[in-house]
Amino acid sequence: MTQAWDRLYTPHRMSYLKGEGKPAHSDSGDECPFCRAPGVSAEEGLVFARGEHVFALLNLYPYNSGHVMVCPYRHVADYTELTHDEVVELAAFTQKSMKVLRSLSGAHGFNIGMNQGASSGAGIAAHLHQHVVPRWGGDTNFMPIIGGTKVIPQLLEDTRELLEVEWAKA
Repeated sequence: MTQAWDRLYTPHRMSYLKGEGKPAHSDSGDECPFCRAPGVSAEEGLVFARGEHVFALLNLYPYNSGHVMVCPYRHVADYTELTHDEVVELAAFTQKSMKVLRSLSGAHGFNIGMNQGASSGAGIAAHLHQHVVPRWGGDTNFMPIIGGTKVIPQLLEDTRELLEVEWAKA
């Protein structure tokens, strides 16, 4: 007998699975969501911090609650193509993201990294982005292991607002 709670539906993930919003090709930022995000409202783009060379935003399809990404404004694919100033600010934003996430959520640790190229697993390979994923002891429970589903307990818009406020204080 099937019960109503045997399945969790996450229809918002279908656009990610279909590849919607990915850049059409690597040399143009016309369709790039990372090029688009800083030009729309902070709420729509999920941007919570802006610098001179980079900005920080929430991942629309997070691996964990508070999953942040740091992106250069410039549409560039490879880490070796960043300028010195972009590298320095990207690193500073990564550090500050960790401090802010620890303050807000008590994160025990972090996964930090970037996938360079589609073959390395980059979902949007045409625009470099650094992932900052907070982790907690025991955060890998039966949902992702057995259910193949990650439960995010807070709306992205609410998380973005909290990050923006805490970023300004840090």
